[in-house]
Amino acid sequence: MKDKVRLLLRFLLVTAGALIMAVNLNTFVHAAGLLPGGFTGITLLIQEVFAKYLNIKIPFVLFYWGLNIVPALICFRYVGKRFTLLSLWAIVASGLFTDLIPGLDVTNDVLLCCTFGGIINGIAISFCLLAGATSGGTDFISIYVSEKTGRSIWNYILFFNVLVLAIFGLLFGWNRALYSIIFQYVSTQILNNLYKRYQKSTILIISDKTDEMIHVIRDVTGHDATLFTGKGCYQGAERNMLYTVVSSDEEDKLIRSIKKTDPSAFVNILQTKMLKGNFIMKRQD
Repeated sequence: MKDKVRLLLRFLLVTAGALIMAVNLNTFVHAAGLLPGGFTGITLLIQEVFAKYLNIKIPFVLFYWGLNIVPALICFRYVGKRFTLLSLWAIVASGLFTDLIPGLDVTNDVLLCCTFGGIINGIAISFCLLAGATSGGTDFISIYVSEKTGRSIWNYILFFNVLVLAIFGLLFGWNRALYSIIFQYVSTQILNNLYKRYQKSTILIISDKTDEMIHVIRDVTGHDATLFTGKGCYQGAERNMLYTVVSSDEEDKLIRSIKKTDPSAFVNILQTKMLKGNFIMKRQD
């Protein structure tokens, strides 16, 4: 029963992300003539090419769904089945919402559209990622690579999007392309701040309850810890310190459990820039 409720909440979160993404696309992106990143941007680029050079209006879902087939199959095989199915729903829902829901008349100021459109786009994608899914397209690719390497590659995806925008600039003008890069940059930074699964935190814990702490770390994160024994310089008493590295998205939950087990525990959290070694992550389901 608990698993079904959790799955329903994930489904609703993905649906909300798809809805926000579609409204943002029809509001800020279309108002400023921007080109978002990933397969959404490629789809809009194809739509514009067909409309301008062939005078043919192509439905958004036609190319958007088609482009996602191969990445979806790869993720279904190598990342997780439920993860892929929820992602496919995000793709289907966002495609339908984009074609069916009209945009809002908020502003025509291009810089405002870039900034707030990028923020909303990053939030919408984060909704899907936090639900254990993606919004499709290059997110499939980035999640697949990140699962294999344990590293976040959102900034590399940004570079790919810049190449797509360069083509867009050659065909439809550099002003729109350059503003679209601002949109993409803002969106990427929001993602980096909200979704931290592939970022790492080093946690140092000084406590008199190290045995209990080890079980807390294992239960919450699935990781182990290393115990160091030293001497406190102030009182000269023997002190125990646990060292562990966890995914940054597990950090808050772990700290709450640590303070619940030992309210007097001294905890130091360090951002881990680089990690070499056997760091095993929980698989996507």
